[in-house]
Amino acid sequence: MRILSCIVHEHTLWMLALVVPVCLVGSAVALQLYRRARQREGLQRTGWVFLAAVAAGSSVWCTHFVAMLAYQPDLATSFDPVVTLLSLMIAMGGGALAFTMALVGQNRAGHPDGWLSTLAGGLLLGGSVAAMHYLGMAAMEIRGTLDWSSSYVVASVAVALAGGAFCLAAEARGRPWLAFAAFAATILGLHFTGMAALTVVPLDLPLGNAVSHGGLAAAVVLGVFIIVAVGAASYMIDTDVTEQAMGALRRMALSDSLTGLPNRQSFTDRLELKVLRHLDDGRGFAVVMIDLDRFKAVNDVHGHEGGDRMLAAVAERMRAVLQPDEFLARIGGDEFAAIVPHKGVQEGAHAVDGFIGRLETTLALPIRIREYDVLPHASFGVSIFPLDGDSAAQILGNADLAMYRAKADMRRGVCYYEAEMDEAARLRRELILELRRAAEREEFELHYQLQAELPTRSAPVALPPPGEAPAVAAEALLGAGTSTIVGYEALLRWRHPVRGYVSPAEFIPLAEETGLILPIGAWVLRAACREAAAWRGSYRVAVNLSAVQIAHCDLPALVAEVLAESGLPATRLELEITETSIIEDKARCLAALEAVRALGVTIALDDFGTGYSSLDTLRSFPFHRIKLDRTFMRDIATSAESRAILRAVLTLGRSLDIRVLAEGVETIEQLALLAEEGCSEVQGFLFGRPERQVEAACGCAAA
Repeated sequence: MRILSCIVHEHTLWMLALVVPVCLVGSAVALQLYRRARQREGLQRTGWVFLAAVAAGSSVWCTHFVAMLAYQPDLATSFDPVVTLLSLMIAMGGGALAFTMALVGQNRAGHPDGWLSTLAGGLLLGGSVAAMHYLGMAAMEIRGTLDWSSSYVVASVAVALAGGAFCLAAEARGRPWLAFAAFAATILGLHFTGMAALTVVPLDLPLGNAVSHGGLAAAVVLGVFIIVAVGAASYMIDTDVTEQAMGALRRMALSDSLTGLPNRQSFTDRLELKVLRHLDDGRGFAVVMIDLDRFKAVNDVHGHEGGDRMLAAVAERMRAVLQPDEFLARIGGDEFAAIVPHKGVQEGAHAVDGFIGRLETTLALPIRIREYDVLPHASFGVSIFPLDGDSAAQILGNADLAMYRAKADMRRGVCYYEAEMDEAARLRRELILELRRAAEREEFELHYQLQAELPTRSAPVALPPPGEAPAVAAEALLGAGTSTIVGYEALLRWRHPVRGYVSPAEFIPLAEETGLILPIGAWVLRAACREAAAWRGSYRVAVNLSAVQIAHCDLPALVAEVLAESGLPATRLELEITETSIIEDKARCLAALEAVRALGVTIALDDFGTGYSSLDTLRSFPFHRIKLDRTFMRDIATSAESRAILRAVLTLGRSLDIRVLAEGVETIEQLALLAEEGCSEVQGFLFGRPERQVEAACGCAAA
């Protein structure tokens, strides 16, 4: 009741109406600034703590002295200026220490000392509010004496300490509204409980050199202005810094750091926007892909620093000749892309020619890299929207295809998209992408073609009668013992989910060109050995090796590892290589083959007779088997020349103690001639086409 009486009877009510808004606004500003300090580190945190302490101290001080201006003890009063100013400093300094201590607790969240620091900071905040109040009361000079009730003084300090602790604890737990209410209650509760502790005893005492009510009112107005100014200034600073940071991040995300040009993402966004705007204004545009020629040579000769210098110079030159509405970006490496607007399809080619002409002119001058002059040159690919595509992805892809065609024929330099010419290139690139995923999707499989051994010349060959169906004839040969199964050649097949079976002649060259033959070849070797190890018979399995595999992988280690994993005896594995695979690095290839041969694996020379140095190859390496190319079988029955070549190869094989296997045997007549000439082994459609399962071809079971 004493507190309520103090509020109602001893204060001017209209002045009290100012106390609550000043307190609430000041509390909100102070805690908002403290919240920003919690989100910062280093010097920024220190700056926000300072602003929060200024706002908090000013809020407490203004609330107190606005209430003091409303206080009417019916005696003349004034205020000591030094003590009054000191009370403001106490409020600000105490707030700064309290916030700093609480932030130490935040940094040690989860540690027992963390909550102790937060609690200590809250108690210090409440203590600074209490200290400011009673120091402010000490600044009041009145014609009388002040009589204090100790119980109310203790109660007011307890309110301040509890409120301060609860305020910062609520902030630490992410409860801003509770923190705000606690801080406002701390200030108001402390003041009115503290004023209830005061009784003024009138005396006829002189007043010293103190500040009048008017001067104090001016100081209070200044304090309120400080609170509002700090809040507004901090908001503007934070907003400006945030916008600058966002702007910098946006520029970094949409521009190329080396050249300063827009990057791929920026170009894609602009291209999609142009496509959408076409629906409104009907204006078309052309996409020009620009690729620097022989740029790798610049990096090799002058290093990456020289290459970067050239890219920056080229970008600056091209940017300097851009006209309004033309857009240029670096989309990666030495590739650039441009959007050139035009009013119609007929004007499109003219606009593009002018654009490319300007670029070629500015690129015609050499670029100085250290003490050397380097002359840049570029290839251009062009697609015109909407003639060459109706979407951003399509128009960009078509320009890219045209650019690659221009690079393939550098005498042209500029190529416009042509559907028929570029469609093959598109399909080829799509096939390469699908080939990369084929192994992961388990689209590869092995088919096996039978290899048979013919009897020696001393043993008669019982051939089926002429006109017998090939399948029946082959079964009769095998069943009668005229021919014996000795092994199978593993042939890779790609079962595409949409295209069906893709020809090896189509995808093997792509695999070799892209380096995919290395993982694919390793898979073939592992799968063939694993499946052969499960066969019922001890047949050999022949696996083809690419020249890329021999040159770029540790072949002996791979073969040894695969044999150990599969459990297949080394004598049952045969590796087939072509003469062309040895030519580029003969010494290295032969060393690898010698190491493989030392494991017990047999080596066969495939496609014999079609290479460049067959005799030298045979002299350089002791092959176990020669596979005579199928081209010699086509007209062997009618061509004396082909038969003479067959005899020569068979004679060579016998003299070198190398077995000869003839590929491409498809007729009984071809088989009879081979048997008559003494060929030791055969392979071909006469004995069956390649099959997925070995038992389907020979009757033996696979596990």
